[in-house]
Amino acid sequence: MCTVCGCSEGEVKIEGSHHHHHDEHHSHTHDHSHEHTNSHEHSHEHEHGHDDEHLHSKSIEVDGDNMHFGKGPAHAHVAGLSQSRMVQIEQDILGKNDMYAAQNRARFEKQSLFVLNLVSSPGSGKTTLLTETIQLIKDHYSVAVIEGDQQTANDADRIRETGVQAVQVNTGKGCHLDAHMVGHAMENFADMTCGILFIENVGNLVCPAAFDLGEASKVAILSVTEGEDKPLKYPDMFHASDLMILNKTDLLPYLDFDVERCIEYAKQVNPDIKVLQLSARSGEGMKEWIDWLIEHRKEMIQNRIDALQTEVDQFRALL
Repeated sequence: MCTVCGCSEGEVKIEGSHHHHHDEHHSHTHDHSHEHTNSHEHSHEHEHGHDDEHLHSKSIEVDGDNMHFGKGPAHAHVAGLSQSRMVQIEQDILGKNDMYAAQNRARFEKQSLFVLNLVSSPGSGKTTLLTETIQLIKDHYSVAVIEGDQQTANDADRIRETGVQAVQVNTGKGCHLDAHMVGHAMENFADMTCGILFIENVGNLVCPAAFDLGEASKVAILSVTEGEDKPLKYPDMFHASDLMILNKTDLLPYLDFDVERCIEYAKQVNPDIKVLQLSARSGEGMKEWIDWLIEHRKEMIQNRIDALQTEVDQFRALL
């Protein structure tokens, strides 16, 4: 089990790859030299065999009836692992991921791709928003999708019905995409240039926050059918996102959802986050979303042109 996110090791299947990629990112063993089968009964009145190491590490804080399991240096709690060991494992995992993310970013830059990482809880309407977005832009831009799910290719099939290429990445028991998986999926888009690549992450507001995929921006999609306090409950994700989309606004008349409070919570976590309200089904607010896409793609291209011009000027100065 990975201490960064808690997901289990397993086989990752990527459509179009020459092989099934075993997730190297989760190949560590955590050095469990002792057996911990939990065969003894937990009455919570006996002494734990590992001297309550997880308690002494201050990873648990008791506040009345509330227990907080993220107070230690690792901001997590795994029985049998000290906080220092968990911190080291997390640093190893994220360091390796960041190396792959840097490779992805260089590849995206070389192919002049504007890449967005779409993150949300399950059922937020992420795939519907994506299909409607593709319909609006596919005649003007080259578009492709990397689709992340634990199992099935259902969402990738929905994307393909729009006429654009989609590659399915099944993470098995893994609860997020990582940069290595995205790098393998990019083998299917070697000839794509100057387009927009959407990465639809596994439905999860926790784990994807920590994993850079090389994208230009994370976009957090929050449905109004969810609680308006989601930004406070999952602050890392909203802090890591440049844009929050409030989706399914056509349902607001039938719900008890405080839009202003939700935006206020998001701004508390990330004062710089941009917020758009829309309904992928009714079309309300879609223009503002498309405008955001076009403007940020244009900004990316301009930055690339400026960087190339700087390289040319530096080269000329050497002549």
